[in-house]
Amino acid sequence: MTDVALITGTSSGMGLHAAVDLARRGLTVVATLRDLSRATALKAAAHDAGVELDVRELDVVDHEAAARVVGDVLAEHGRIDVLVNNAGRGSVATAEQLTMEQIQAQLDINYLAPVNLAKLVLPGMRERGSGRILTVTSVGGAVGQPFADAYCGAKFAVEGFMQSLAVVAERFGVQVGVIEPAAVASEFVSNVERPTATGAYGPLLDAYLSRTAGAFSQAQSAASAGAVIADLATRTGFVFRNQTSDAARNFVGVSLADGDGERVLGFTRPWIA
Repeated sequence: MTDVALITGTSSGMGLHAAVDLARRGLTVVATLRDLSRATALKAAAHDAGVELDVRELDVVDHEAAARVVGDVLAEHGRIDVLVNNAGRGSVATAEQLTMEQIQAQLDINYLAPVNLAKLVLPGMRERGSGRILTVTSVGGAVGQPFADAYCGAKFAVEGFMQSLAVVAERFGVQVGVIEPAAVASEFVSNVERPTATGAYGPLLDAYLSRTAGAFSQAQSAASAGAVIADLATRTGFVFRNQTSDAARNFVGVSLADGDGERVLGFTRPWIA
């Protein structure tokens, strides 16, 4: 039976490329995006690659809608073997510039949405004794960065959740991991929320944005990052923490001596032995 993959955030960027690449590898791919009117590029890429996608609308922060989509996919395809939580959004602001509503919005899309989808697919995977749940986080899930307070906070949170879940889920044959890109050429930057009033933080923010622009001028291509996601979703070998480029590995290494997360899992596995 053909494996079924559900991937979110596929209107552009690495999500689009990952969806097409997964289909090219022979999986049945359910590609979701928040607005179906933005599916033109995705459908064109699938056509050019000679593959078919099951394209569906899903605003991942709508938990009831997520439950309906997962239920429909299970009813129509019979299973979900791979979940790729790719949908996300950035935020550039420091604590004083952020409203609690903005912080909540970051948690909603970057933390609670992937958690909800993981919960929705886990019962079927557990009962079948197999499955793979991958969440695209960021190097900002391992390294806190200035003016990324809400974004990094949400990414740290989802990495902690998934790392805690991983050692329990593997007892039932379900593999859980995170994927940490560094700068990727995509629409992500243009969608980042920025403060309108900078005040005393203006010079610091300007310096940060200048450094960020330099990083994105040498960004990994979305196609390359998407191919890495597809590879991690399908390859035989599996580790918890994965990066999409050498730049990402070097960046994460600043904070994590445990580069692939296996040392932490080795430490916590005996806790439930």
